[in-house]
Amino acid sequence: MVTDRRPFIATYIQANRPFGTLYVGMTSDLLTRANDHRHGRQKGFTSRYGCSVLVWFEQHDLVTEAIRREKALKSWNRPWKVDLIEKRNPDWADLYPWLCGEAPDPRAPLEAPAAGSVEHFLARLSRGEIEEP
Repeated sequence: MVTDRRPFIATYIQANRPFGTLYVGMTSDLLTRANDHRHGRQKGFTSRYGCSVLVWFEQHDLVTEAIRREKALKSWNRPWKVDLIEKRNPDWADLYPWLCGEAPDPRAPLEAPAAGSVEHFLARLSRGEIEEP
């Protein structure tokens, strides 16, 4: 939950329904951006396809990190994105009410990926521990 109004730099995924249309984005203020998507104030793809439900996000310290992650996620195929959402948010619950402090965190607890697994490799890659080819 966001407890103050400092910028919340994040990469995020919006959806119009479970297993529906997905939108990957990044922002320096997730609360404001998610609220804009919810109310159709973000013109373009999300308003056209009704992607108003925040189903996944990842906070970053730097905008450059968020941009790098957004570009990586946009290059992923759809099943990988769905798997990313399902691992942490299997019910595809809207995370916005939790961010606002209006509801408990609906996400599943994080589990450390097994060493040597694809998830472990991707986690290391996203943290910059491994350089992309």
